[in-house]
Amino acid sequence: QVQLVESGGGLVQAGGSLRLSCAASGRAFYNFAMSWFRQAPGKEREFVAAISWSGGATDYADSVKGRFTISRDNAKNTAYLQMNSLKPEDTAVYYCAAKSAWSRRDYMGEYQYWGQGTQVTVSS
Repeated sequence: QVQLVESGGGLVQAGGSLRLSCAASGRAFYNFAMSWFRQAPGKEREFVAAISWSGGATDYADSVKGRFTISRDNAKNTAYLQMNSLKPEDTAVYYCAAKSAWSRRDYMGEYQYWGQGTQVTVSS
């Protein structure tokens, strides 16, 4: 089992920045690819970004490329999502998730472990 706890959400003005953290406990964190998804009110949960177990590979949704950066520190069992140039349409609950394989990383059904989510609200 892996337990995931997100933090760092909050209210920010458009153009601002936030850094989300996802702290993992339980099974070896370095065995898992880590991702961030988000869910806005009335919408389905969508893929945001993913990072491989080593940190050597990353992937982003087109909507966040160039603005968001995913990273991880395996020594601290923590993954991060640095969000810059935030827009009102980035408002959502952000979830971190873990899976054992790098493939199909944008498909939420592939993930074995999920955090409880953290709210990000971007005001215009």
